[in-house]
Amino acid sequence: MNPVKTFLKKHLSRDEVFLSILLLVTPLAAFYLMQFAYSGGLPWEYSLNVLLANYLCIGVVHFTLCAVTNYIVVCSILTHILCCIWGIANHYVSLFRGTPILPWDFTALGTAAAVADSYQFSLNLPMAISILLIAAMIFLLRKKLKTGRFRPSKNRLRVTYLCAILLCAYPVLQPNALGYLGIETDVWDQSKSYSQDGALAVFLRNTQFMSVEEPKDSSEENLNRIVSGVTDHTPAVSTDTRPNIVAIMNESWADFEDFGNLSLSKSVTDYIDSLDNCIQGHSYTSVFGAGTSASEFEFLTGNSMAFLPSGSIPYQQYVLEPTASLASLLKENGYRTLAIHPGERTSWQRNQAYPLLGFDQFKCVEDMDVPLTEEHGYVSDQSSFNQIIYEFEHKSPEERLFLFNVTIQNHGSYTVENYPAEVTLTDEPGKYPMAEQYLTLANKSDEAFQLLVDYFSHQDEPTIILMFGDHQPSVEQEFLDKVYGITQDNMTMEQYMDKYKTPFLIWANYDLPDDQIPTSSLNFLGQYLLSYAGIEASTYENYLTDFQQKLPAMTFVGYVDANGKAYSHLETNDYTSMIEDYRTFAYDNLFGGQTRHAQYYQAP
Repeated sequence: MNPVKTFLKKHLSRDEVFLSILLLVTPLAAFYLMQFAYSGGLPWEYSLNVLLANYLCIGVVHFTLCAVTNYIVVCSILTHILCCIWGIANHYVSLFRGTPILPWDFTALGTAAAVADSYQFSLNLPMAISILLIAAMIFLLRKKLKTGRFRPSKNRLRVTYLCAILLCAYPVLQPNALGYLGIETDVWDQSKSYSQDGALAVFLRNTQFMSVEEPKDSSEENLNRIVSGVTDHTPAVSTDTRPNIVAIMNESWADFEDFGNLSLSKSVTDYIDSLDNCIQGHSYTSVFGAGTSASEFEFLTGNSMAFLPSGSIPYQQYVLEPTASLASLLKENGYRTLAIHPGERTSWQRNQAYPLLGFDQFKCVEDMDVPLTEEHGYVSDQSSFNQIIYEFEHKSPEERLFLFNVTIQNHGSYTVENYPAEVTLTDEPGKYPMAEQYLTLANKSDEAFQLLVDYFSHQDEPTIILMFGDHQPSVEQEFLDKVYGITQDNMTMEQYMDKYKTPFLIWANYDLPDDQIPTSSLNFLGQYLLSYAGIEASTYENYLTDFQQKLPAMTFVGYVDANGKAYSHLETNDYTSMIEDYRTFAYDNLFGGQTRHAQYYQAP
């Protein structure tokens, strides 16, 4: 007789053999189910190292459940359900914002809940099949739900479970160990990483970015060396009376027409393109499809997301004490500082971050003083801009106001039924309904901005307005391929950076220089705004002005030199030491704590 069969027959019953197989196979089957629900991945598409890595990650959960309950069948079903939910959740998050769930997203659940109603959730075929497979599993194992448990001696069982948990736990507790199995993260294409290497293993691998990398030399001596080379820049405009300053971060405002590959029924920037006394250009962002607060952070502080973990949320993770920003600098210059966002007060924890950034007041949707209209379920830009006008109508003439307005009208998703598309593609009308809904909204932003400019054109108080986009919208990938004229797999670094390009404009009711700013990034826009407002910059902002003369754009994705050549942060070149100096200065600004050199971030 076969010795294996003899051993099994002597030591294990038929049910216990079944339970042993179920116990060991569950993490593997649950992985396949998770990937199928997430991206339609099939079993033969994954290498052995990917299977092993994800087996260990799922196994630590599964074996722990079994150790606690000893009900193998119940735990197997539960593990499959949890993995299926994880796969589906990552699919929807990737669909709506372009990246799957990242470790830092769990600090933004309130924000996600606030906008979830605007998205349409529908099951695709892989999801439906996954749910049916779980239902079939429950049906087939229904008789063993209560009886499906091991009954050997408790000590032997505990040792077995403990060994399994310990074997699986190491790569979970030390995610860097997953690298030995070939599990890596692609910070520029997280969705692809999750699809190829497993939605759970890559998620855990991303936790390595949760700690901020300290500069190579953050000493006071090194910082003083950096500061010693900073130039004092004279503002581009000299004003006898300080102007009111309005900065508008327009949700998902992109300039798809600039790529030259679209034929639209009407331009969505007709009015803005016709403006006189207006400086226009494009700036690069660090996020795509979502991550508004990261763009706010870069604009307000001058710090770059390039020095922070992938997908991190500075408002919730790092702005935990008073932090230098445009608001704090202008407050030192005698401005009243006001932030307005027609959304939830706690979104991205703005209610906690704004006061720390130097804002005197924050108004959310429930604080707005003007009648509210909506576009596809969100407060319209017209209402948002009317609130700006209201604030100027109700301030004293002597008061100078810095108003930072974050709009919400153009927020995804773009799948609202019965919302007519007023802007269509002339060559393929109706083929991209999400894109056409977005373009219709962008056109309404153009119309609303005309009302704002018309108002301030007739005001005596000098006022300057900056409007910029926080990121491009997440619409049909086929439409984006059409816009860019190339698929992502074939993009050069310059073309890939263009995915993160949004427009900006600076207009004032007083004369501006006839300047051109063809390329910038959000962390540098504030320096232009101060210069054209005639405000003396801090040492840090003067440093940023120096920096952008050599590298006019610097983002999490990469950077662009003065000749328009784009670079990845993964390469070492002549700019590496310069970027390390920027990292050192920014680190002192954000993480200096009690030893932070406050004088470098204050008004002169």
